[in-house]
Amino acid sequence: MKLDSDLIIVGGGLNGPALALAAAQGGLSSTVIDALALDTRKDPKFDGRSYALALASQRLLSAIGLWDGLAGDAQPMLEIKVTDGRAGEGPSPFFMHFDHAEIEEGPMGYLVEDRYLRHVFLDTMDANPLITLRHNETVVAQSTSPLGAAVTLASGEVLRGRVIIGSDGRRSGTAERAKIKRTGWGYGQTALVCAIVHEKPHNGIAHQFFMPSGPLAILPLTGNRSSIVWSETEVKAKRLHALPDAKYLDALRPAFGDFLGGIKLAGQRFTYPLNLTIANNFIAERLALIGDAAHGVHPIAGQGLNAGLRDVAALVEVMTLAQRRGEDIGSPLVLERYQQWRRFDTATLAIATDTFNRLFSNDNPILRMGRDLGMGLVNSVPSLRRTFIREAAGLTGDLPKLMTGRQL
Repeated sequence: MKLDSDLIIVGGGLNGPALALAAAQGGLSSTVIDALALDTRKDPKFDGRSYALALASQRLLSAIGLWDGLAGDAQPMLEIKVTDGRAGEGPSPFFMHFDHAEIEEGPMGYLVEDRYLRHVFLDTMDANPLITLRHNETVVAQSTSPLGAAVTLASGEVLRGRVIIGSDGRRSGTAERAKIKRTGWGYGQTALVCAIVHEKPHNGIAHQFFMPSGPLAILPLTGNRSSIVWSETEVKAKRLHALPDAKYLDALRPAFGDFLGGIKLAGQRFTYPLNLTIANNFIAERLALIGDAAHGVHPIAGQGLNAGLRDVAALVEVMTLAQRRGEDIGSPLVLERYQQWRRFDTATLAIATDTFNRLFSNDNPILRMGRDLGMGLVNSVPSLRRTFIREAAGLTGDLPKLMTGRQL
């Protein structure tokens, strides 16, 4: 069977392109199928979206040749402050404070705007002869056999490869066509996402303020700007999102406080329903799922993209080593190695984010007392602080080589 590429990657967001670039380092070719038009992906305007990249994720981007093009637009995350309380009443006296100076590796992570990530991915892929980009295309059918895999595009064209990679989000058509079922539930919450400009410098400090209806994350961007991820009940979030900008800011200020001075909006406002959704299997015949197609978790710890990039690094390592040994990269044995590597880590992340959200997103006085005392305990014990800092930096667990600064 004539192959168009080794990997057929369905989804042109961030994880799919990262996989294509990482796979190319191992000599594997990819076709990336993106439902969006190229002009949409290249839109240079700041729309308010950004991502918190853990230090391990930054190492991966460096290893696949992206970081030099991003470093000038990335804001280092030097400290994290976690507090609990009610909007307008100020935080509890118990808190957690994590400082990157307590570890040797450097900043815990970086905040990078979506537009910069998109541009550097597109430019780097375009220059790589092992990667073919297909924009404004959707997959309507797929088939696999012991000999290979194929997808049919809406245009009628058929593309053939050795493995299909589903990187097409929480409602993955790739997973659905492979009859992979999902487990999960909704949280009754919606994330309100935007960016703001503020008068005072943030000094590279990220804030997480837990309120009864959900957490408010204030994440530092370059300049006097911050990214906001504000989780609220579905009903209240719908009402807030419908407000004009001035009223929206009036509603945000009691929770945000005045520690950064006056605030105003920068870019668009978005909403995302919050749920947990885990694919029951990350693999099928000649098929693997990565990113949200495999696991979508609550943004409470900002680990969604980081978990997806771990998938990328693990899958590429498994396939590259298999290729060097003369194995078929799409064989069940090879793909099972990827699934075994990632299943425990993602299950642990899902349980942790689910537990934290349930523990903190309520106003039960007993639970409030328990979690406040717990935060105070963690903050008072240096070894516990270091553990949380390394976790935030993505430096724990069985890390793939590309996330440790090593080459494959």
